[in-house]
Amino acid sequence: RGTMPNFCAAPNCTRKSTQSDLAFFRFPRDPVRCQRWVENCRRADLEDKTPDQLNKHYRLCAKHFETSMICRSSPYRTVLRDNAVPTIFDLTSHLNNPHSRHRKRIKELTEDEIRTLKQQKIDEPFEREQATQELNENSEQNAVSEEGGEEQEEEAVPLTLEERENKDYLKSLFEILILMGKQNIPLDGHNVDELPEGIFASDNFQALLEYRINAGDEVLRKRFEMTAVNLEYCSKTQQKQMLEICENCVREETLREVRDSHFFSIVTDEVVDIAGEEHLPVLVRFVDDSHNLREEFIGFLPYEADPEILAVKFHTTITEKWGLNMEYCRGQAYIVSSGFASKMKVVATRLLEKYPQAVYTLCSSCALNVWLAKSIPVVSVSIALGTIEEVCCLFSQSPQLLVELDNTISVLFQNNKDRGNDLKEICHSQWTGRHDMFEVLVDLLQALVLCLDAVSSDSSVRWNNCIAGRAFVLSSALTDFDFIVTVVILKNILSFTRAFGKNLQGQTSDVFFAASSLTAVLHSLNEVMENIEVYHEFWFEEATNLATKLDVQVKLPGKFRRARQGNFDPEVTSENYYKEILSIPTVEHIIQELKDIFSEQHLKALKCLSLVPSVMGQLKFNTSEEHHADMYKNDLPNPDTLSAELHCWRIKWKHRGKDIELPATIYEALHLPDIKFFPNVYALLKVLCILPVMKVENEKYEIGRKRLKAYLKNTLTTQRSSNLALLNINFDIKHDLDLMVDTYIKLYP
Repeated sequence: RGTMPNFCAAPNCTRKSTQSDLAFFRFPRDPVRCQRWVENCRRADLEDKTPDQLNKHYRLCAKHFETSMICRSSPYRTVLRDNAVPTIFDLTSHLNNPHSRHRKRIKELTEDEIRTLKQQKIDEPFEREQATQELNENSEQNAVSEEGGEEQEEEAVPLTLEERENKDYLKSLFEILILMGKQNIPLDGHNVDELPEGIFASDNFQALLEYRINAGDEVLRKRFEMTAVNLEYCSKTQQKQMLEICENCVREETLREVRDSHFFSIVTDEVVDIAGEEHLPVLVRFVDDSHNLREEFIGFLPYEADPEILAVKFHTTITEKWGLNMEYCRGQAYIVSSGFASKMKVVATRLLEKYPQAVYTLCSSCALNVWLAKSIPVVSVSIALGTIEEVCCLFSQSPQLLVELDNTISVLFQNNKDRGNDLKEICHSQWTGRHDMFEVLVDLLQALVLCLDAVSSDSSVRWNNCIAGRAFVLSSALTDFDFIVTVVILKNILSFTRAFGKNLQGQTSDVFFAASSLTAVLHSLNEVMENIEVYHEFWFEEATNLATKLDVQVKLPGKFRRARQGNFDPEVTSENYYKEILSIPTVEHIIQELKDIFSEQHLKALKCLSLVPSVMGQLKFNTSEEHHADMYKNDLPNPDTLSAELHCWRIKWKHRGKDIELPATIYEALHLPDIKFFPNVYALLKVLCILPVMKVENEKYEIGRKRLKAYLKNTLTTQRSSNLALLNINFDIKHDLDLMVDTYIKLYP
């Protein structure tokens, strides 16, 4: 294990975590309980340390607790009961050697203290009896074992030779699995149907195992030298069991940091296909010990078609399987593709009913307009978004196609070279995630169609059949009037939310002022709704002009005509049809969606951003965070002193030195050297920055999402594994092989 060992803080105890299978426990953060631990330890040098310092830097091993105080919450963690106090200490053995240099000085007691201790001894059996009757709950006050060891007998039983060999053998297997996960090597090698009958081929796991035997791993060689080479060395069931343990142990490292931080937010990304089954990727946001906002990937959740079942499983996985206390969840956000949005909204609503402080927000990594478009429950919008993704995917896979598109843009924009150059630059980026995605698409549409037509009708052998075929299909999709009218109407409706959405992804001050501009945005959209006849007429005319430019006939959708078999009311014009089926439902949906996502709670939270000194400065230091911060009152260490502390915070920045710049982000404010003198401000900033709508200022702490995208891009759906994915995405997280082996032996004896 590459980490520093934990030494037991008890006097006359020399145990350390690297030499012992015992569990080691942190000192509790609760001041009263922590004081009792210190008193019982009888170490004078610990008395002036704060509960926080003791929690971070000092440990007691399980030998100092009655066995009734210790319980097992899961195979991966041993925990103490809520009221556990250490009572078993050796306070005399150092007297036998008076010349020893003792780093853990034992405090001499007065007669009064001895009397108090005796009384405690009388009370303890009664307390222990109560403790054994309590439920085994894993609350935040549990001091979680550092090493995950089990409660031991008084004398640790030495391992037999057979047990030691078995442990070494399992360790070798785990090392191979971890290597496969980190390097993204799929478990399976050749498919059975690829091989001639009677031929046995190792899967990747067995091939690596054999390679390790040949490289001199004596433990594996002894185990398998008498085994037939055409048999599985390690069954698929055993591999799956071991992978689940690897996944849980690696995840637990991140979750431990999340629990230490207390507050967190949950974010899910778009539904993905893992070996033929749909899964939701789940990420967690929290502020770590170094005051950095981090977003880490913690696993996949099997997707359920029924939103109510999905909500229950989502909650159960987070609380029971992953052991997070949702009472500390302060934000939730869901990035979803079309069709899944309404289901994830049910999940958000159910969680809000149970945990009102888990504010439902946008996610900073997704533009508001893209998120709104994906949530619109209109079929033609979903089809248009899918078509745009296909087009983007085709061009991003072929550099030659992009060159062809650049040339087409140059010809079309001869009279407006600046816009032409802008569009070329945009085409070389992930433009489908932009706030102005639909403006870009409408400007690019003619160039895209001409380019795809040129590719599909090229008589030379410059393009392979696959690219030419895809170009033909996509050109047909882009020149369908249904597609043209859909993107033009979306462009116009979403123009009302574009600036607002851009500010939400901007600097902290932009986000603060955006919260105040929501009323104006909703007012504009309501005005559009009241005059939809007039607005739709203008939008439809723009779509008609674009269709004419592309030589596309204006007509009702083919599927509508086919469904009616020609028997429809001649009064149903294309213009009226699209007004009823597209314009009205889209505007109504966007108004409702903005109201839902920007709830009163969410807006209150965003108004607390005036705590950030640069925002305070822009408001001439005339701010009233107390009014908005009441929703976080229970999250503050000293809520009674909040008002006085905020006054000092404002004065500090208002009367700063001339050469001192105002911190512009929460990230900068959290890293101020004197932030510790403002505990309430620190707590508020910490909770605010984990809201999913706030961007992760330091890119290196947002790698969870980037690695997730890279894993999905680089791995075939048939070869994806939720266990291996977690190891690959979190390849730099430390792992404890001994813990994995011990857990496996306990679970599968």
